[in-house]
Amino acid sequence: MAVPLYFDVHVPLAIANQLRLRGADVLRAQEDHAARTPDEIILVRVTALQRAVVTFDHRFRAHAEDCVRDGIPFAGLIFADINSASVGKLVSDLQLIALAGEAVDCRNRIIWLPWR
Repeated sequence: MAVPLYFDVHVPLAIANQLRLRGADVLRAQEDHAARTPDEIILVRVTALQRAVVTFDHRFRAHAEDCVRDGIPFAGLIFADINSASVGKLVSDLQLIALAGEAVDCRNRIIWLPWR
């Protein structure tokens, strides 16, 4: 099984394109007509779509942390620290999640990248 991903507006198109070339299922907020949608609504949307959201946004991560603390279910959030890894490393880590993981691995969790 695979983990379908949903990229918020902060994640560059180049990363989405690289993952798609490797066979990952990626939907960008811009493609979903949600470029200006608040994080709280996007988290509800990705849960309905059963996609883990990928973000570089610390506020989005904080909202997901609130959900974890308050027991609010969500599809999962992958927080990538763009300042701690190269784009190539992030693509590699995201590819591993997207192609080798299962959606259940992400549910109600925050996954931090890059892995070390």
